[in-house]
Amino acid sequence: MKNYNIGILGATGVVGREMMKILSERGFPTGEIRLFASEKSAGKKLSFGGETIAVEAATKNCFSGLDIVFGAVSSDMAKTFAPHITTSGAVFIDNSSAFRQNPDVPLVVPEINPSDALSHNGIIANPNCSTIITLVAVNALCRISPIKYIIASTYQAVSGAGAGGITELYDQQRSLLSGDPTFCRVFPHRIAENLIPQIGTFLPDGYTTEEMKMQNEGRKILHLPDLRVTCTCVRVPVVRSHSISVSVFTEDEISIEEAKNAISDSAGCVLADDTTNGIYPMPIDSSDKDSVLVGRVRRDDTFPCGISLFCCGDQIRKGAATNAVQIAELLVQQ
Repeated sequence: MKNYNIGILGATGVVGREMMKILSERGFPTGEIRLFASEKSAGKKLSFGGETIAVEAATKNCFSGLDIVFGAVSSDMAKTFAPHITTSGAVFIDNSSAFRQNPDVPLVVPEINPSDALSHNGIIANPNCSTIITLVAVNALCRISPIKYIIASTYQAVSGAGAGGITELYDQQRSLLSGDPTFCRVFPHRIAENLIPQIGTFLPDGYTTEEMKMQNEGRKILHLPDLRVTCTCVRVPVVRSHSISVSVFTEDEISIEEAKNAISDSAGCVLADDTTNGIYPMPIDSSDKDSVLVGRVRRDDTFPCGISLFCCGDQIRKGAATNAVQIAELLVQQ
């Protein structure tokens, strides 16, 4: 098999480092690997495949000779470097929100719409982390009957806000234990021993930018332009793995047995649903894993054809880095 020259833009961040780890774990056919970050991170040494690699400062001319570049940077940075990446001849797999709603850019979850990745024009977008985890969980139901509505509440770990979110939680926990004042630098309110029902900025209709991603991205990924979603996103004092409570309403009724069998057989899912023995999805069980855990599957009695479930997934792995590497695997397998 051919080896591919890989670049990681934003290699020193949480997602960038996880991308390196997953490329190695999955045995991706890597030739040269080059790591890019800001000027202040240039010169840092990171390990990959038993070798130490120096991080380079990202510039518009640094992508020559690469086949695939993974983006783990902000939307503004992604927009800045994307033209230079594609002009160099590389495919840009971008984890930011910069291109997700661009009609010319495929938005891909490999378990759901893998063929979309093959119609790219140089850029492929990685969806939002909660969107990925939720859609992997409910895709099995969509294959039985098209989904009309989704009602979701997400419980998102602090690491979704980057390394600073983890540090802030730990710092506040220590301060509370010692009786010292707490400080908020990453989140708008104290996160230790608290929940914050805001992720993203508020829109005029009362939803946040994060909450609208579930609907807008879900429509594109599932190829359901009329899909309607109402979502509430909550930051919780958990370090890793997002959890989502979901009610799905389909065109045709699906029995609970059908739903559980379909979820159990669905790629990327593990059915964790034995309430008699206290088995159901929890973030501690999905952390550092690629599968989405799905459980608490039951009838939603508020409307016909409704099923409720609870799912957990590692937002750094499947919600970001693993999904991006899986997209790259689709490209090299064609």
